[in-house]
Amino acid sequence: MIAGRYRLERQIGRGGSGTVHLAVDEVLGRQVAIKRIGLIPGSDSAELERAEREARLAAALNHPHVVSVFDLVDEEDVRWLVMEYVDGQTLSERVRTSGPLDATEAATLLAQTADALVEAHEHGIVHRDVKPSNIMIAGGGAKLNDFGIARSEDDPSLTQTGLVTGSPAYLAPEVASGSSATAASDVWSLGATLYHAVTGKPPYDVGDNLIGALYKIVHEDPPRLPEDHPMAGLLTVMMNRDVDARWSMPRVRDELARIARGQRSTVVPAPAPAPTREATGTMPYVAASPPPDRPARRNGARWGWLAAAAALAVAAVVAAYVWAGRGTPEALPDEQQTRTAESSGTTTGSSAPPVTAADTRRQMDAFITSYLSTVTSDPRAAFEQLTPEFQDASGGFEGYMGWWGKVQSASLADVASDPSDLTVGYTVDYVMKSGARSTQRVRLQLERLDDELRIAGEG
Repeated sequence: MIAGRYRLERQIGRGGSGTVHLAVDEVLGRQVAIKRIGLIPGSDSAELERAEREARLAAALNHPHVVSVFDLVDEEDVRWLVMEYVDGQTLSERVRTSGPLDATEAATLLAQTADALVEAHEHGIVHRDVKPSNIMIAGGGAKLNDFGIARSEDDPSLTQTGLVTGSPAYLAPEVASGSSATAASDVWSLGATLYHAVTGKPPYDVGDNLIGALYKIVHEDPPRLPEDHPMAGLLTVMMNRDVDARWSMPRVRDELARIARGQRSTVVPAPAPAPTREATGTMPYVAASPPPDRPARRNGARWGWLAAAAALAVAAVVAAYVWAGRGTPEALPDEQQTRTAESSGTTTGSSAPPVTAADTRRQMDAFITSYLSTVTSDPRAAFEQLTPEFQDASGGFEGYMGWWGKVQSASLADVASDPSDLTVGYTVDYVMKSGARSTQRVRLQLERLDDELRIAGEG
């Protein structure tokens, strides 16, 4: 029994922010969905803040197509978010099990979602994570879920640059490049969701190359539907890289409702605007270039640069996403296979003493500390601490400097290393040369290469 009234029945879901259970509200006699956020003393503060924000913002909306939030309670050091129980499936599940939707069904569901977003925008709330797995379907209707990374327009953090939230395949170009999310960004994300609904696949294939996918979103033409598709024209005015040319959410809602009624769309398909070659925001170039010749490795503090090099460049674009969207169908690729503590500590020199877990943890912590104290003054040396594969994925040194060339300082706030699988999580405070500031949470995957640690990717 939670808070003396919510009786848990069974687990019905699991995501990046916690497990979801079906429960019965013994006071009001109704079923509810109750999400376990985490242990209060040991939980990441960002997750607790997210739960409180979701409760506050969703509770401000009274709309038939928004999943209602009823309560936020603490019970024996665990925080629980109590929500409306929707007995159905997500849009992503519907597409996965039944295939692409026809235009009428997709327009009906997305018109309802758009109406919910119109209501949110009128309350000054930007959802920032519109995607198929956040749209519940029950009884033929749609309900928008998960306001965990939504922001009110009066939230100071909404104006921070370099801090990006949302799922990569559905991010608007301006958000993928590090700019603030707006109502127009939700329009793009709804368009990306429309594309997924009627084609059966996301608009961008993230796969193993997250940076490459983000580059495509920022610099290349968005995907299009065949010209004879009933919503081909509407998609062009939703997924338009020119924010000013993008339709407003009320206009999108009305057009979706027209198509849902079986009427012909008023929008004539038009080609996407030509991409520019400017690097916007913090988006690094990702065209592969041969890694430069490596200078002779130095002993001592040199290895301290390994831990954050490439992933910190990516962090400006995806850090908040990693923590907000992990575990959903549109999240990053499956985490790399974990390594055992024994293999993590193995060295190539037969005479070297065994490396203990405590030793490895201290090294990993030192990587971050040493790196952040030097990376802005010697980025070339830091770049050399990436694995060759990650150097290529980062677009070579030119792409790497697409981010670091804009950073004035990077200060470590906290670090927690896990020697069992060579992953490290930490918080970093950035001061950009433009004067902007941002705080991001980063998680990296390391590996040992020639008896030294190297950055291999995101953990």
